[in-house]
Amino acid sequence: MLYYTNNESMPLPKVILMSMSSSLLTRLLDRFGATGSMICAVHCALTPLLMAAIPSLGLSVWLGDGFERVFVVFVTVLGLFSLLWGYRRHRAFRALTLLLVGLAALWAGVLYAPLHESLVPHAIVMTLGGTLVGLAHVVNLRLNHWHVHDASCAH
Repeated sequence: MLYYTNNESMPLPKVILMSMSSSLLTRLLDRFGATGSMICAVHCALTPLLMAAIPSLGLSVWLGDGFERVFVVFVTVLGLFSLLWGYRRHRAFRALTLLLVGLAALWAGVLYAPLHESLVPHAIVMTLGGTLVGLAHVVNLRLNHWHVHDASCAH
């Protein structure tokens, strides 16, 4: 059955319309997540270098524990949502594996007190976690881009 657009001159199957909108949303979420994760990785890498200047510049609110926890929660929700949505399409575990390892590193850096209180190890773990989460979004984008709908599709 074909559904018509408003001008009824261009019939498009409903499946194609739904696929186009969910594909666009998935790409946007992955790009947003990859960009945010890479910004997080740069933030975590530069924090130890900026520790001496932070009090004099008044930037401690941006680099504090509360901001870090809120950001890790946001990254977790966005990452799980967009990568699980992508997994439904491409059925490959590569992106999810990178995401879960990256999130484990981020949560360890935030919640494990000895690691959280050590400046350099904390920066290394948070940088690694942010980089892995960003790479997971990039891999998910690539997997969604290369996915071809055919008879072997599970969806």
